[in-house]
Amino acid sequence: MKVLVAGATGAIGRPLLPLLESAGHDVIGLSRAARPGPGRMLAVDALDRSAVSKVMREVAPDAVVNMLTAIPARLNPRRIAAEFAATNRLRTEGTRHLLDAARDTGVHRVIAQGLAYAYEPSDAGIANEDEPLWRRPPAAFAPVVAALRELEASTTQAGGTVLRLGHLYGPGTMFAGDGSFVADVRAGKVPLVGGGASVFSLIHVDDVATAVLAALDRKTPGVLNVVDDDPAPIRDWLPVMAGLLDAPRPRRMPRAVVRLVAGGWGAAYLGALRGADNARARLALDWRPRHRSWRAGLAHELTAQVAP
Repeated sequence: MKVLVAGATGAIGRPLLPLLESAGHDVIGLSRAARPGPGRMLAVDALDRSAVSKVMREVAPDAVVNMLTAIPARLNPRRIAAEFAATNRLRTEGTRHLLDAARDTGVHRVIAQGLAYAYEPSDAGIANEDEPLWRRPPAAFAPVVAALRELEASTTQAGGTVLRLGHLYGPGTMFAGDGSFVADVRAGKVPLVGGGASVFSLIHVDDVATAVLAALDRKTPGVLNVVDDDPAPIRDWLPVMAGLLDAPRPRRMPRAVVRLVAGGWGAAYLGALRGADNARARLALDWRPRHRSWRAGLAHELTAQVAP
């Protein structure tokens, strides 16, 4: 199968392209800048409709994988709306350009990246794909959720698959050994908010790549949570991460204080997220994450790959 991967040089694209090639696919990667990568790489701005249309006609792929993002390596929670503005445009305008070009060239297999940590907060346990996305998110995060809704609607209406990804860890992510979140944990800057009940569903970038490969092999329109098997509240995993890094034990801090320092989104991120259930993806894709739990996965990433 000839596969066009948009966002080929990102944290997911880097492991995805060689995996697809090893599985026998003919892979063409798109990125905004002509950076080197595995296989054939093309420099295309996804916000340029005519350029996207031109490359789609020239490549004539059998499938399109949309991993478009432009997320800064370090995020300021008080400026999350501004720092996600480029990614929001890619998830809306860029996705429309890809889908329109795919339709015009007869491409029906489309896989796109969503988020599994934008669910409506609830005490009802982890969320499956039938649960609603955040109805009234913190103001700074509202444009992010709106862009996700548009991406999901346009992709599923085209018969495509949206993989709602958990918090990414592994090379090139903020949870990598050299990532910004890990640096803040090392410095003792990440508190436990209130009771530490914010639930994270993590996923290694290599496991996202295997989920994309599985989705190419099976036509599974709709949305699927791609997360590990072990959703956990931050009060469980953050002290473990700190221990792996020989970092100070996280301090407890009232949510109201965190809101003053980090804004509404920062307080919600550390205090109100809802984890996600991967049962539907496991069944529909016959997929299993190799890193089944963040416990072993983070230990491997933070002790074997990057020295403190």
